[in-house]
Amino acid sequence: MADYHFVYKDVEGASTQWDDIQRKLGNLPPKPEPFKPPPFVPAEDPDLQPKSKAWIDERTLEELDDDLDLDDDRFLEEYRKKRLAEMREEARISRFGSVVPISGSDFVREVSQAPPDVWVVVFLYKDGIPECGILLRCLEELATRYPATKFVKIISTDCIPNYPDRNLPTVLVYNNGAVKGTYVGLHQFGARRCTPEAVALTLCQSDPVLNDGQSGSDPSKKAVIKGIRKKFIEKVVTEHEDKEDEYSSDE
Repeated sequence: MADYHFVYKDVEGASTQWDDIQRKLGNLPPKPEPFKPPPFVPAEDPDLQPKSKAWIDERTLEELDDDLDLDDDRFLEEYRKKRLAEMREEARISRFGSVVPISGSDFVREVSQAPPDVWVVVFLYKDGIPECGILLRCLEELATRYPATKFVKIISTDCIPNYPDRNLPTVLVYNNGAVKGTYVGLHQFGARRCTPEAVALTLCQSDPVLNDGQSGSDPSKKAVIKGIRKKFIEKVVTEHEDKEDEYSSDE
């Protein structure tokens, strides 16, 4: 007949009176502490955390539009709306930034039908004419500086049939569907020594054509010309500092 042994295991941490006496006499090691599991702490869900201003600033326009759960409090909701408006305005004023080539069939849509708050600079040119290349380089730099102004270029005879090459380069300025300025020939901008700053000042002699989108809400001609002069001074200072650094490194 098989010999079965039953082993009784008491509750973990329990002790008999005899064991307690033996421990007091030093015959048994101290009773181990009963096992206690660490308290349960649920994992943090980032989507459930309160939203801060820094969190909102890091979101893109699309993410803010899609996130409908920003209900932490009224302040953050108002801040979110403000950031959305700012980001939409930045996207609106930065939609240009280069000299875009167009054809004759594009002219009405791209120039005449441009929004009334957008100034359009139209560059009439032909390849192979050196003066056109000189002015184009200036306009390309201005287009990057003033992304809220629209710059387009079109081959002269695509815009105006039989337009004489002797009149090139020609710049037309449009606003609200109407011609606001016409500049025929490179001499209007200082001839072959023309600079982006000279072109900018000429374009803004009668109207606030150039808009960088960052100069506040004052669209006046005086404010625009002041901004152009400020940028010119900053450019001269930067170029001077670069030359000094280059001279110092050569020594």
